[in-house]
Amino acid sequence: QVQLVESGGGLAQAGGSLRLSCEVSGSITSISGMGWYRQAPGKQRELVAIISSGGYANYKSSVEGRFTISRDNAKNTVYLQMNNLEPEDTAVYYCNARHVVTTGNSYGMEYWGQGTQVTVSS
Repeated sequence: QVQLVESGGGLAQAGGSLRLSCEVSGSITSISGMGWYRQAPGKQRELVAIISSGGYANYKSSVEGRFTISRDNAKNTVYLQMNNLEPEDTAVYYCNARHVVTTGNSYGMEYWGQGTQVTVSS
């Protein structure tokens, strides 16, 4: 059974930093893209950053230069370092793992974490 466990959310002041982590557990063989999405109250879920298995990253334009996504393939873990936080970054952040291949499923499936709240005060 594949599970995504997120940690690192919380409260920060504007200009501060937080680091999110997401570990994918289970009988993992490989994971394609890993990413972070967020959803603010009354808004649709949006992509924040995504990173390929080879380390190629893409960012939402409003976070580029402030957020850094990285991953440790050996630990099946993805990170999101968030610096210079703004009140507009307040949202529930969700971890996403694409095309997760396990010993029991060679086709690959997509999984989501449970979400972690990030609140930035002005």
